[in-house]
Amino acid sequence: MNTLVVITGPTGVGKTDTAISIAQALSAEIISADSRQLYRDIPIGTAAPTAQQQAIVPHHFVGTLALDEYYSAAQFESDVMQLLPTLFKRSPYAVMCGGSMLYIDAVCKGIDDIPTVSDEIRAQVYAQYEQHGLDYMLAQLQELDPEHYRVVDKKNYKRVVHAVEICLQAGQPYSSLRTNSTKERPFRIIKIGLNLPREQLFDRINRRVVAMVEAGLIEEARKVYPLRQLNSLNTVGFKELFAYFDGTMDYDTAVARIQKNTRVYAKKQLTWYAKDDDMRWFAPGDESIMEYILQSCK
Repeated sequence: MNTLVVITGPTGVGKTDTAISIAQALSAEIISADSRQLYRDIPIGTAAPTAQQQAIVPHHFVGTLALDEYYSAAQFESDVMQLLPTLFKRSPYAVMCGGSMLYIDAVCKGIDDIPTVSDEIRAQVYAQYEQHGLDYMLAQLQELDPEHYRVVDKKNYKRVVHAVEICLQAGQPYSSLRTNSTKERPFRIIKIGLNLPREQLFDRINRRVVAMVEAGLIEEARKVYPLRQLNSLNTVGFKELFAYFDGTMDYDTAVARIQKNTRVYAKKQLTWYAKDDDMRWFAPGDESIMEYILQSCK
């Protein structure tokens, strides 16, 4: 039976190297499940696989989008489901590697059939948010969809704005479109979670940020600074450096804030993964991962 091996875990834990080793052993190709590595021109800030790593094993969905292109978990699900039959003709295995939880769930569990938001509605709603702020958008969501308003993360403006967009695009409440049902897939799914003791993980994150700065992160961020309003750049690493360029944060504070916010994101990822009973946990590079995969396929 064809098998999708999912390699996930908190940011900075070592997913890419582990996935490459597993893909080599299985003669498989890698699907990147990272919502930021999709974009071109920011490989350092997104810790995208290097050209050398991609030469070892073919990677898909890395550097395929322009920074101003819209993309969603629903599109990712559709694109991956179209790609997998081709990959399975070349090998009975495919490896999906990344830490974007919604993207992984979209492929493993499916995502509700939510309409794609038009450019006109997206521009309209974001203009309202920028002009009136989050409280205004929350009031609009409460009117359009009281049920979703009760459960939405009211501090996460992206979730609130997106819900309003969907309500306007669909002409009906966002909550009425959400079934939360799991789709059946015509392939086996094996989920591998990578983790390390908290102190060790945080040390890796701190050192990786320093390495990214040494590799040219400041210069990369400065090149895209004129596009700082784009959603693709609304992410840890670039937000802090844009504040530094704006003069609202000094250099040392910006780097320290990148480290801190990356650690916070790692904790959020681990909280999300804790709800997934299908995940089997290993240390990155653990040789018993391959044994577990092959045993699971018997």
